[in-house]
Amino acid sequence: MKQASVLVCGTGIAGLACALGLSRAGLSVDLLGPRQMPPVRPADDYHPRVYAISDTSRALLDRLGAWRLIHAHRITPVEAMEIHGDANGFLDLSAWQDARDTLAWIVESGEIERALQQAVQVMGVAWHEDQFTGLETKGQGVCVMTASGRCWQPDLLIGADGARSPVRQAAQIHHDYTPYGDMGVVAHLDIERPHQNRACQWFTGDSVFALLPLPDTADGPQASLVWSMPENRARRWLAMDAEAQQAYLFAHALAITGGRLGRLRLRTRPQGFPLTLERTAMVAPGVALVGDAAHRVHPLAGQGLNLGLGDVQTLIQVLSDREPHRAIGDLQVLARYRRRRAEPVWAMGAVTHGLHRLFGTQCASLAWARNQGMQLADRLPFLKRQLIRAAAGD
Repeated sequence: MKQASVLVCGTGIAGLACALGLSRAGLSVDLLGPRQMPPVRPADDYHPRVYAISDTSRALLDRLGAWRLIHAHRITPVEAMEIHGDANGFLDLSAWQDARDTLAWIVESGEIERALQQAVQVMGVAWHEDQFTGLETKGQGVCVMTASGRCWQPDLLIGADGARSPVRQAAQIHHDYTPYGDMGVVAHLDIERPHQNRACQWFTGDSVFALLPLPDTADGPQASLVWSMPENRARRWLAMDAEAQQAYLFAHALAITGGRLGRLRLRTRPQGFPLTLERTAMVAPGVALVGDAAHRVHPLAGQGLNLGLGDVQTLIQVLSDREPHRAIGDLQVLARYRRRRAEPVWAMGAVTHGLHRLFGTQCASLAWARNQGMQLADRLPFLKRQLIRAAAGD
């Protein structure tokens, strides 16, 4: 019997994980996209983009053979998370409250990519440094064209090519796009007080200010800033020179955090990205989407990458469990993948969008209710355990 073939378009984290997992599942897999090995960074130099990896995502990366390739000294366990409302609201979530050691792990994007690239090389997955240019549907299959003039006819094309996914556009997969009018600004900070492996988040009414723990440097403790704010304000801050950026941070951070981690100082120049809520139909005949190509949510819950790795895990399982007589590109098979991902994707989008709207309104009665709700949740152990399990991907 001919081995089923898969072409994965996109060589970021979702694409690499998908190619690796499907190859381990016994499918013939080819990767299509640029090959750019992230640079090995000096001890105190960290990739500007970091992710909070849930326990479920960590387990997937471990099964793929990638987790053990990430240097342990660049991984920071998150043992607790504190969430501050815009008044007296406060919620403290600690791993021990659900009899576990860790809520999540903070890992640099570049470290995850490098580990996955190494694992892909070990598995011998064919990697083609070419560019997707279009596709034609042929029954239940597709013909994929590339910039080099090559025409592929895989049994399944997987679009893991990011939020602006050319695969999604070429396959005419329905796409809902809602801009928030906000930007997420990321940077690494020197912090005055040890973070004690705690993540902290403050809702301010029109922004969300989050600090994620990172390994200490020679200069002392550090944290990663993820600051969601109105786009016009973010662009003004990003356009400032380094000294003015530091002054802006100093002027606002103390008021927001109440000095929780002491004085905050920029280690890296801030970078910004627009925030959107995006959903798609996820599949078409012979085509499936994963990661940002399939959906995007507000980063306030830090679950975007975990949601994408959930796509990967579910797609691998669905394709592995299909009936022997069904092709992997069969729309009935792909519809199972779409159905299994519908609830978690919808739920995460609903939660993050709802929190954004809830804390974005200045209505006095709602402000009182949301802060009282946080205080109540902080006193309910059962609810806190559910929130911890959701954060861990259980």
